[in-house]
Amino acid sequence: MDPIIISIISAVVALVAGIIAGKVIFAKNTKKQVEEAELQAQSILKEAELRAETIKKEKQLEAKERFVQLKSEHERDVNDRNRKIGEIENRIKQKEITINQKEASIEKQVKENDAIKENLNRQIELVNNKRTELEKHQEEHIRRLEKVAGLTAEDAKAQLIESLKQEAHTQALALQQDIIEDAKQKANKEARKIVIQSIQRTAAEHTIENTVTVFNLETDEIKGQIIGREGRNIRAIEAATGVDLIVDDTPEAIILSSFDPLRREIARLSLQRLVSDGRIHPARIEEVVEKTRRQLEDQVMEIGERTVIEMGIHGLHKELIRIVGKMRFRSSYGQNLLMHSRETANLCGIMASELGMNPKLAKRAGLLHDIGKVPDEETELSHALLGAKLAEKYGENPAVVNAIGAHHDEMEMLYVISPIVQACDAISGARPGARREIMQQYLQRIKDLENLALAYQGVEKAYAIQAGRELRVIVEADKVSDVDSDKLSFEIAQKIQTEMTYPGQIRVTVIREKRAVNVAR
Repeated sequence: MDPIIISIISAVVALVAGIIAGKVIFAKNTKKQVEEAELQAQSILKEAELRAETIKKEKQLEAKERFVQLKSEHERDVNDRNRKIGEIENRIKQKEITINQKEASIEKQVKENDAIKENLNRQIELVNNKRTELEKHQEEHIRRLEKVAGLTAEDAKAQLIESLKQEAHTQALALQQDIIEDAKQKANKEARKIVIQSIQRTAAEHTIENTVTVFNLETDEIKGQIIGREGRNIRAIEAATGVDLIVDDTPEAIILSSFDPLRREIARLSLQRLVSDGRIHPARIEEVVEKTRRQLEDQVMEIGERTVIEMGIHGLHKELIRIVGKMRFRSSYGQNLLMHSRETANLCGIMASELGMNPKLAKRAGLLHDIGKVPDEETELSHALLGAKLAEKYGENPAVVNAIGAHHDEMEMLYVISPIVQACDAISGARPGARREIMQQYLQRIKDLENLALAYQGVEKAYAIQAGRELRVIVEADKVSDVDSDKLSFEIAQKIQTEMTYPGQIRVTVIREKRAVNVAR
């Protein structure tokens, strides 16, 4: 019997015996009480034996169940190990097959290399024979020259070296003296040059603009809403913003393509609002785009104000502040115009301080030197002359006006800060990686393409999309008929073909849309 059960029974018996003894003592050893106590003790003893037997059977049953469970787990582990061993054996067999294939390929390459090596050896032997013949001819030629000159080759070489050595020594002394005298005369000029070069090395900040913006989406389901039924929504967005929307297999993203960063920003903000609102249809698109355009104008003003505050420039006219903010969305040869102007202004201030001049005035001229590149209206003037005209119009210092107009030598330099602005502009633009000529040529070609279409009567808007491979022309329905649209498309295509230089081909699409709008009150 289990020791635990035996101990339980012994404890129960002892307890019962104690109780019985107590009862016997308490009853003053009455015979009747003794007999009852003995009967109770026997009954309790039997119950304890039955309980012990039940516990013993339960323990045996639990032990059997535990044995079955352990056996099942062991079999499962054995099966997993056998499966893994089988997989390893399959991989080993596959590797053996791959190794055998590689060995066969290597043997084939070795045979081919042996053939190539044998061919090269033959060619080397042929070259060596030719070289031997050439050396013989050269020796014969030298002997003939020695006979004619009356000197050996070594004697002639020694005389030539001695003559060149004396001549070089004389020229070196003269050159050294000239360099010393020139250095004394130009010491001040060279010192200023060193200062400019030092400033140039500190001019490290630059940025390169792209022509695309990626608009991220939460899910690809929104692409369908942006496209709209039969593409009417995406056409409305492109017509309102002038930006080409590229909807492809890129997950959760739409690409906005346009050479004009301001258009791309308007399109991006408009799409962001439309997607957040959820109401996307042509009328709503036009409303949101117009509202975004107005808000972006406020943002341009804020950028300009923040720039002049950071640069420490005061008293600037509000219109000039707006133009400075507008430069944030323009580029010059791939270099962001505002970053270029800020960099030029900082360089002008440093250089003016080094030369003992007014750094604030120089910094002001440096910041405003390219304002002619962001005009509100197209003009025939160059950006330097147009910038000088704008600065004069809004009451800038004559020195600043002259520096703006003369930084490309289109005006006579009348003030000392004018060459400083010109030099700092060159430093900022001439650094490696600052500008990309190809990008500027591309942007100019896109602008010329749009301006060519806008010159025709009845054309309301013109947008160059698909990186300049398509010109989308929107005409006024009241002035241009369907027949005139076909004619206009042909004429624009012919003019592009004869007047412009471009890679590939350009598709001209003329869009004529009639709308009837009334308001119910």
